[in-house]
Amino acid sequence: MDLLALADFTLVARHGGIGRAARAAGRPKATLSRRVAELEAALGLRLFERGARVLRLTEEGRALYERTAALLTELDETAAAVAAGGRSPRGRLKVSAPLLFSQTAMGRLAAGFALAHPEVRLEVSSEDRAVDLVEEGYDLVIRVDPAPEAALVGRPFLRDRLVAVAAPGLAPPAPGERVPAVARGGVGEGAEWRLRPGGVGESVAVTPVLGLSSLVMVRDAALAGVGAARLPVSLVAHDLAAGRLALWGEIDAAPIQLWALYPTRRLLSARVAAFLDHLRAAFPTGSAEELAAFLAD
Repeated sequence: MDLLALADFTLVARHGGIGRAARAAGRPKATLSRRVAELEAALGLRLFERGARVLRLTEEGRALYERTAALLTELDETAAAVAAGGRSPRGRLKVSAPLLFSQTAMGRLAAGFALAHPEVRLEVSSEDRAVDLVEEGYDLVIRVDPAPEAALVGRPFLRDRLVAVAAPGLAPPAPGERVPAVARGGVGEGAEWRLRPGGVGESVAVTPVLGLSSLVMVRDAALAGVGAARLPVSLVAHDLAAGRLALWGEIDAAPIQLWALYPTRRLLSARVAAFLDHLRAAFPTGSAEELAAFLAD
């Protein structure tokens, strides 16, 4: 397979069209169109559905993009690290991270990075909003399950799962019954939590009685017995092991993913490459259990 053609296909897929990809990369539209056509011919597959004004990935094209985008990002990172050679990372590195990850893990991660790279001036801000990297001067952002953005590239470095938990004194509901729950955000209306097989049942019907803005506060309220809660397993693993919380089951939902993202138009700096390496070294498998062990240390 032509690696350059694959990279151009990924560029077009990421930007959602040949024109937008050409403008973003400063490449001729004809070249990108030809590369994509050559890749389709080599694979014997149609990767895009072409309309008068719309270009959409086919099912095969989406599968190819999902499997190759992260690999090409890793190749770019490796090439940038090799190009940096023996130069020591230095200068200012501005990072944005979500509140929960910052509260539980980023302090130790940032301290370890600062000790390993004393010539880098690391600044970390904690916020759950989607900051604008270019406008606000960030070099890298960590986001939870981010929506695709044409201006950003990166990859997931951690995965987590949601579980339903409660203090041992709060019994799981019988069929048709509801239990009080602690919610993140407003209390809202009653809800039903779908559980994977092996839990206390197929679902748990809950009535939110307390709304809190932080998952750390939600966990603390659940520990106090106010109600059941849906929380990341990494945040409550230690409490489950100690018997302070009881596991009702795993929420039937896709895993939570934490991504490290940076702008596509920038050559990956030695500072960003070093921070990405630091994240990979801290979480080599990227599992929820690995994060839980990190938080318990």
